Amino acid sequence: MLDAKDHPVFSRLQAPLPMPLGINGMGRIGKLLLWHHAARGSFERIVVNIGREAGQGLEDIADYLARDSTYGPLNRYIHGFRGGRAIEELDESAGTMRINGTPVTVLREHRNPREIDWPGQGISLVVDCTGVFRDPTAPADAPKGALRGHLEAGARKVVLSAPFKIKDESEGMPGDAVTTIQGINDEDYDPKRHDIVSTASCTTTCLAFLMKTILDRFGIKAVLGASMVTVHAATSTQGVLDSLPKAGKSDLRKNRAVLDNIILTSTGAAKAAALVIPEMEQIDFVAEAVRVPNTTGSIVILMVNLQDDPERPVTREGINRMYRNAADGYLSPFISYSDSQNVSSDIIGTASAAVVEGRETRVQRGKVRVAVTPGCRISPEGAFQGEGCTVEVPVNQVVVYGWYDNELGSFTHMLGERTLALAGRLEEDTP
Repeated sequence: MLDAKDHPVFSRLQAPLPMPLGINGMGRIGKLLLWHHAARGSFERIVVNIGREAGQGLEDIADYLARDSTYGPLNRYIHGFRGGRAIEELDESAGTMRINGTPVTVLREHRNPREIDWPGQGISLVVDCTGVFRDPTAPADAPKGALRGHLEAGARKVVLSAPFKIKDESEGMPGDAVTTIQGINDEDYDPKRHDIVSTASCTTTCLAFLMKTILDRFGIKAVLGASMVTVHAATSTQGVLDSLPKAGKSDLRKNRAVLDNIILTSTGAAKAAALVIPEMEQIDFVAEAVRVPNTTGSIVILMVNLQDDPERPVTREGINRMYRNAADGYLSPFISYSDSQNVSSDIIGTASAAVVEGRETRVQRGKVRVAVTPGCRISPEGAFQGEGCTVEVPVNQVVVYGWYDNELGSFTHMLGERTLALAGRLEEDTP
């Protein structure tokens, strides 16, 4: 795993932004986003709202932040194997500490976003990492809280560290909400219009960069269809032992023991990817997901059917060269290319949104028979009947494997990049 100081983009940050950052929630992503920004010294101060007491007090919260079963000690992440102190100056009464020199305040009173004292902390930008408030249409005064509650409480912009999930899809996406991924469609964000920004998901982010590279090279008209499967690490929504599902739950498999099972589930990655790459709406895209018993390190297996072009033949070497050039050029450092024989643990801590496993790239040529006239019929045996009613279309099935660290490396790093970009725009617009 890379130490924070080894990440290739860290050198680009010359000084902390002269503004504080708010983080709501300290689960997996909230904790690791705090690690990320504290390691980089991104903001002059960070305020984390957990909305409740934890353990015996601030020291136990600091202990939770200082160690991680997946990524190891925080001080090793920041300072490398030589270590060094990472968390200092704990003040229980004030709820403050310093992490790698960055002042951090922990709020423990309110869980409803509209009740959090963001103005009192000088917070304009909040990243909601709870995973609870995902509906951008929910009103600020929703009984159980809502994203808009942060705005009513005094924040100017809210970033959601997950895909939007609109309860009543007939309402559509509000005009002040947008989904963006840094390096894909960040230009879609309009600071004068958008107050709520989703950064999609770890799987969507990986998929988006894999698809963008293909679409940039071949164009949408060459894509006849596509599908993907993500083999995904376990998440905190799963339990160590089998449990009784909550009322109304339809997917019983996520209540089975996470350490003992490979679990078939679903993913909204393809739907979310179309929000950041609109051309994907023109593709018949199928997306599936499998959960496996490891703590992080996932992979997208992408299959794309491309129409053959004799003047620009599709080859395995050409596909790998395409991704290698993207990784070395216009999509650096968002995508990486590898000829190594990787396993999932090798990806832990890698900052790229996708790491293409070049050794496993496949290109299979074939032909598809397509009916082109209304008079075509299909016999009981499945054969086309009717003179001149079919044509054979040469196609290439391309299979690409893209690794991603669904927690700290790929997703939280990309979330951190997006947060910094939004904060920079907010700072520019501040009178």
